[in-house]
Amino acid sequence: MQALPPRALFVHCPRCAQALPPGNGARMHCGHCGWVYYLNPTVAVAVFAARDDGRVLLLRRSREPARGRWAPPGGFIDFDETAEAAAAREVREEVALEVADLRFLGSWPNRYAFGGVEYRVLDLFFTARAVNPSAATVVEEAEELAWVHPTEMEPAAMAFPSMTAALRRLRGEG
Repeated sequence: MQALPPRALFVHCPRCAQALPPGNGARMHCGHCGWVYYLNPTVAVAVFAARDDGRVLLLRRSREPARGRWAPPGGFIDFDETAEAAAAREVREEVALEVADLRFLGSWPNRYAFGGVEYRVLDLFFTARAVNPSAATVVEEAEELAWVHPTEMEPAAMAFPSMTAALRRLRGEG
């Protein structure tokens, strides 16, 4: 099944049930009742948590999309949650690791196909210090974990283009 952009799934106005005009943009407007809705990006976080030797924790994804590819721990930001709180929570949930000294690395757009829908995502990347690196363990969404020096990881092995760009920035390449 091909993932569709969210706009393709909206064919009727949710307020008055009139047919919406076709479109592929982020703005939906019902000419009948005046309802307007913007399909803004979903926001996600990911963290390159580092040990004292400079190696960062990566996980091999156990689920689609990008099953079997490498990623830093991360996930979607919940409602009423800051990016920093989400970053710490996602690392804790995915690999049972506490992080400190969280610093913003950069942001890149991404597309995330799930459940037949292609979501537009803005991925926010952080660096952090792993508080107790030996505590890292597979909790969810990972087949395995690896502590890798950023220069040893092939950027093309990352799960998503946004992660490839973030790894390159981490390596000082962009």
